[in-house]
Amino acid sequence: MPDLRARLAFVDALLDYQIDVVAASRVVAEGTAVLVDTRRQESWDHGHVLGALHLPSTAPDALPRDRTLLVYGWGPGCNGATVAARDLLAAGFDVREMIGGYEYWARNGFPVVRGGEVVRMTPDPLVTAETGPEKD
Repeated sequence: MPDLRARLAFVDALLDYQIDVVAASRVVAEGTAVLVDTRRQESWDHGHVLGALHLPSTAPDALPRDRTLLVYGWGPGCNGATVAARDLLAAGFDVREMIGGYEYWARNGFPVVRGGEVVRMTPDPLVTAETGPEKD
């Protein structure tokens, strides 16, 4: 059996490093963090989190060093944010990865920019913490 302590240390490290979209929305509102979109230009143009910085368009030297950078990609099936986070961590930034990415931000009904307008999707009960399946 694999070492339980090693597994627990790995999970503890994930919990320290990753942040979900609900917690991310809170720390961004508090002003202690800034969202950083790591996707290509076409994806950014299609839609992005309101107030996010676009890493491919923003030189790393222009990113704030006084706040935590919350990097995100498309969604759970994309590791572009992980790659960007590694580079930013190596450059000395305080970084966390927003799990769920743009997809879960939008599906939670948080504000996004599409076509130059701020929009909100109706929250999807399959992904929101506030609602869910009926209990028996």
